[in-house]
Amino acid sequence: MTGWLIAAGGGLLAILIAYMRGRLAGAAKERNKARDEELAARQIADEVDNDVGAMPPDAARKELGKWSR
Repeated sequence: MTGWLIAAGGGLLAILIAYMRGRLAGAAKERNKARDEELAARQIADEVDNDVGAMPPDAARKELGKWSR
């Protein structure tokens, strides 16, 4: 009887550990995805900043004026 309870407890513990590892792996995957998306957005923003910075001030003001209200 005791051996059966130990085996059942071990099985439940194994299931719990597998569940927690899956959750942690999913969370890490989501963090990596968010980091990659933020990096891509930052690169686009840097490109825009560089493009605007390369324009003469009058051209930049005219181009950016349509974005302000």
